[in-house]
Formats: sequence, C-alpha cells, structure tokens
Amino acid sequence: MLDINLFRENPKLIRESIKKRYMHDTLPLVDEVIKLDKEWRQLKQEADELKHHRNEISREIAKAKKEGKSVDKLLKEASKIPKRIALLDNKIRALQEEIRKRLMRIPNLIDDSVPIGEGEESNEVVKTVGKPTEKGDWLKHHGQLAEQLGIADFSRSTKISGAGFYFLKGPLALLNMALIRFAIDFLIKRGFVYTEPPLMMRRAPYEGVVSLDDFETMMYKIEGEDAFLIATSEHPLVAQFMNEVLQEKQLPIKLVGYSMCFRKEIGSHGVDTKGLFRTHQFNKVEQIVICKPEQSWKFFKEIQENSEEMFKQLGIPFRVVNTASGELSIIAAKRFDIEAWMPRQKTYREVTSCSNCLDYQARRLNIRYFDKEGKRVFPHTLNNTGIATSRAMVAILENYQNRDGSVTIPKVLQKYMHGLKVIKNGALQRHSG
Repeated sequence: MLDINLFRENPKLIRESIKKRYMHDTLPLVDEVIKLDKEWRQLKQEADELKHHRNEISREIAKAKKEGKSVDKLLKEASKIPKRIALLDNKIRALQEEIRKRLMRIPNLIDDSVPIGEGEESNEVVKTVGKPTEKGDWLKHHGQLAEQLGIADFSRSTKISGAGFYFLKGPLALLNMALIRFAIDFLIKRGFVYTEPPLMMRRAPYEGVVSLDDFETMMYKIEGEDAFLIATSEHPLVAQFMNEVLQEKQLPIKLVGYSMCFRKEIGSHGVDTKGLFRTHQFNKVEQIVICKPEQSWKFFKEIQENSEEMFKQLGIPFRVVNTASGELSIIAAKRFDIEAWMPRQKTYREVTSCSNCLDYQARRLNIRYFDKEGKRVFPHTLNNTGIATSRAMVAILENYQNRDGSVTIPKVLQKYMHGLKVIKNGALQRHSG
C-alpha cells in the first residue's frame, strides 16, 4: 500500500508508475483516493475542532460552577456536541475504509531500473551463467522419463486428486528432499533462521501480502472457514508481524522458510507443461528479509546471489532477467528471475523470483519499527525463492539425463541421497530393497 502523502504531494508519480505497468484500469482509483482523502481531512478537522470546543465548554462549566454561576446554557450547548462528534467519527471511519479499499488495489511504485514493457518479451537479460547443454532427439520429456523410471506417477494422482498433482516415488522423492535440505543448509550458513510456517492463513493477514485478485485466481479457500491454503511460505513469514512495532535492533530479520505451497493456477496441458513444472501443489524453500529502508537494495542483491550460487552448485545453466514492468505483481517494485536452461525445450524457464516490495507490504500489514529518534518507520520486505523443488527437478531431469535414460544426481545433492548417484531403470526396486 502506498503512503497517502504521495497522493497529496505527488499523484503524478503514482499515475506514471501505473501507466508503466499497463494497469490503466487502475488510474481512476488515484483520483478517487485524492477526492475521498480531501473529504476525510475536512471532516477530521471539523471533528478535532468540535472536540476542542467540547473541552473548552467543560472547562467553562467547571469554572462557572466554582464561581456559583448558572451553567444551564453551557450544559445545553455541551449536550449537543457528543451526538455531532459521533456522527462525524462514523463518517470518518467509513471514509477511511473506502480509501483503504482503493489503496489496496493501487500497485506499488516501480523502480527506475525496471525495463518498461507489457510482456515477458521486454524482460532484460542481466547475465547468463553456464553453457547451455545441447542434447539429441533421444532426450525425453521429464514426466515421461520419470514414469518410465518408475519414480513418479501422474496417472494415479490425477485419478484421486485431478490434474496438477503427482506422486513422487523412491529416488525422485529423495531428490525432492535433497533439494530442500540443500537449500535450507545453504541459507542457514548465511545467517537465515529456519522457520516452518502454518499452511493456512486467515483473509485479513493474507490481504496484506498479495493482490486482492489473487484470492480468486490463485488461492484455495477452505469451505466454511476463514482460512486459505498458502501459496508460498513468504506470505505467513511476513504476515506474522502484522500490527507489530519492532525494535530497530531486531532488524534485519532474515528467515528461510520451507512449506508445501498450493495454487489454483496451472498452465496449458501440452507435453512440456504436464508433469512437475507447474502444478497445484509443490515444495518450496523461500528467503525472507525484513529490514530498514536504506538496507533493502543491499539485501535484494544478497538474496539474489544466494539463489544464483545454489544453481551454480547444482550445475544447471541459467540466466538472470530483470522483469518487465507489465509482468510485475502489484506488490513488487522490482523483480529478478532466474531462468534455468531446459535442453529438451531448448529454452530458459523461470525457476526463482526475487522481489523488493519496499514498504508496500509493511504498510498493508501495519508493521513498523522504532528508529534511533523514536520515530515509527515502515520497514522494507523482500522475498526470493531459494529453490522450488519441482522446477529444479525438471531442470535436473533434463540437464542430467543420459542417453541410456538414466539420470546422474548433481554432486552437491548426493550426500542426501543415501548413496545413490545415478537413477536408472529399476532404481525404485533396488532402492527399496
């Protein structure tokens, strides 16, 4: 949520940012906020003056009584004030709610370094790491390969849960856990506190961390309950500080969270989207930072470099892209994505996202801290995927796939694999035996 003072002092900046996001249908909300805020300030001033007048009359009544004078006229005047104040306070609260509704739908200001463009074709490639592997026609789709190796089952999961779910079996299930442990261990060594969050959240805190549209397009609601399955551990990890005033010495807060994640969204059902890449349920290790405003770009660089280093250690070629303005969520001011090389698809696909949200989430959640002068300040919040295991497994199954249909386990993960270095036909039976 943006600072209301921006609407009073520099609404042009907000409108320009909205236009750069290609969210033109949001522009009328800016004028509505300005109009409602003007009404709010006028009513607030009237209410404050009336309360001041009430206090003056109270003093006059006390003085008159002390001097033995009649207070009938003063009492009659004073009796009318509470009703008028209550009426004004109700109008003020109603206006505050109307303003907040609109502020919640107006996107964050985009950073000046974000490339302007409506779609992903406008993303800016920042750097490329590793040499893309070239493989022959023998390279199999990851889902087909996993089923042939007996390490995944998409048919039975569809039978009991519908499309977008999966069974992981034996070596692939171990690989999933290996990626989780690898990412958690990596980030703990870099000063992040490991946290496992609740997998459900109430709507009020959830509204603080996502676009309101996500409640329709992304989140699963628990029927009959004020509860939603989380789409990422970022959401509860940040929202846990809702309505709190932190101490400056507590910052930065650096958390590494692991959770299962649940999302309605799912891609088309073509050959290269069936399987593990985009599903309704997946595992993810997430980096979260809550920090002082002057530190946020330093931490943006730090958590981005953490994800890059993990994919370097996994030996997967990738590129980093600065996401175009039209592709940003309304929460983010800037986002870097890591896109892993997928040799069968002969293209790069997104596997991590790193966002600086500035004070946008903190304002929505009313998270503040006391600075050295004792002033309450909204901190900045950042998030970045450590590893989303399903997408990382797709990259491994394609980049480490051998001509004979086996899959070599990246060296950095082998210590988590109970001695398994290569997944071959019959690996499930050998492993279970």
